[in-house]
This record gives sequence, C-alpha cells and structure tokens, in this order.
Amino acid sequence: MNARPFTLTAAEAELLPSAEEIRFYQEHGWYLSKRLFTDHEIDMLVEASDKFYLGYRDRTLPLHPPRIAYWTPELGDVQRHNDYIHYEVATIGDILTKPLLGAVAAVLSGAEVIRVFQTTLIYKPASATATNVVPWHFDRSYWATSTSERMLTAFIPMHDCDESMGTISMVDGSHRWDEVGADDTNTLHFNARDPEQLEELLRRNAEYNGSHVRKIPVRIPKGHVNFHHCLTYHGSGPNRSDRPRRAVSVHMQDGENRWRPYPLQDGSLLTYNHDYLVRRNERGEPDYADPDYCPVIWDGAGG
Repeated sequence: MNARPFTLTAAEAELLPSAEEIRFYQEHGWYLSKRLFTDHEIDMLVEASDKFYLGYRDRTLPLHPPRIAYWTPELGDVQRHNDYIHYEVATIGDILTKPLLGAVAAVLSGAEVIRVFQTTLIYKPASATATNVVPWHFDRSYWATSTSERMLTAFIPMHDCDESMGTISMVDGSHRWDEVGADDTNTLHFNARDPEQLEELLRRNAEYNGSHVRKIPVRIPKGHVNFHHCLTYHGSGPNRSDRPRRAVSVHMQDGENRWRPYPLQDGSLLTYNHDYLVRRNERGEPDYADPDYCPVIWDGAGG
C-alpha cells in the first residue's frame, strides 16, 4: 500500500458528514455517505477482484487462521467471503486505504486516528438459496478481543445495490440496545452460527430492550458507502437479480483500540484471526496496530 499524507482536498472535505448526519449515525447506528469513490476506482476494484478469483496475489498470508473466511474455487458457486483482501492485493489495498474513507469514519466515530481492522471481499451470486443469505448479527460480538466499542464498518458495493441484489440491511437503532443471551457462541462469525438462532437472538434482544425490529434495506448507489456501528445488527437477503452482487467490507478501528484477553467459559482465551498473524508488542500480546495488517488510513493530527 502506498504511503499518502492524511489530508483532504477542498472537494473531498465537502463529502464529510454534516453535523445532522453525524447525529443520524449516533441515533440510528448507520449512515449512507455521499459519493466517496469514482467510477474508475470502483471499476479497478472489480478488475482486481476478478484477477484475485483467478488466483492472482501480490503477497499471500503466511498462514490461514482457523476462523478465516476464505473462499476457494473448489467451494463452488456459493456466496464468497475472503478476509485480508487489502493485504493480499495491492490495488485493492490502495483503494480501501483512501484517506477520505478514514476521515469519514473518524468524523462518525469521534476518533482522531482510524486504522484498518479487517477487510473482506464479498461475492453474492444470483441465487435465492439459503447459502446466499447473511443472517442477522453485529460485528462486535466476534471482535471481543478488542477494547473499543467505537469500531465501525464501511460496506462498499461495486455497482448500484438495492433490495433485488440482497443489499445490506440495518436494524435501525440496535447499536443502543443492551445485549441479552450472550455466551461463547456469540464470539463465532455468523458463517459458523445457526441463522435461526441468530434470528431468535435478534428478537429476544429487541424484546429485552422494549424495542421493535425495524429492518431497513439500504439502497447504495455506485461509489457511495454505507457505514454502520460495530453494535448495529445487520444482514442481507438473497440476490434475486440476474447478476452477482459484488462488494467489499472495510472494518475499521479507532487508534485507541487494543487487544485484550477475553476468557471463554472453559477457561481458555478467545482468539481472533489477527492473533495468529500480527506482530507482538513489548508484553507479548497481539498488536492490533501492526501496519502490515492494520494500516492507519486517517490521522487527524496529520500523521
């Protein structure tokens, strides 16, 4: 990834969330941005992801952690998730570390510094099967080894994306709920959990908080980005269109986020994928500021 100054042009500064939009994010737990990426940048993402699916890598992960989401061709024409795409493909990494994206995340979260936490390349084929659905979940549940609760995700489609394509849907205001029914299974990625159990957990959490489940499919024009808080329930339905739904998710952490020990019920410690890959700090703990895997994409002090 190319080193760039953490500055915005005057035109880019106009694309930052307004005070009203920041309040919307704080109240609702999600925000649809202005146009942050050009057609050329999005088309480069498509071209680079096509090459990736054919086997191209600028560099490969030294190992695959046990819980990594990583589609390979032998899995067939199912929904694809590939973690660490920013690490393995330089073109994609350069686009996803665009300072403007980090600046928007900083404004929404109130953080001065924004780092990448994880990125995932997503491909949802045109199919109405159950394998093409992302069940209801919130990201913080499987980021339990992180200290921060200000983390957030940018969902970036590579085309106009609406309900027919199974766009991402938000459970409005759910980031303000208190959680009920949490146990060790909550630390598993949604791919490793029962969708019906997750649906029931959503219902129980809404009931516990005296709230209603208000699901909002977000229609996202090409070049625009949907941001959601790490505690916001979200998911997506099947792609009922005649072409694949292609996107990338950029999970971001504020500069204060650190690894923390998270004990499981059997006494062992939870591990996140980073814990197998990132460098260690002076205490021997996983360093979630490792620039190889978690590069800074915005520094309000100018870097």
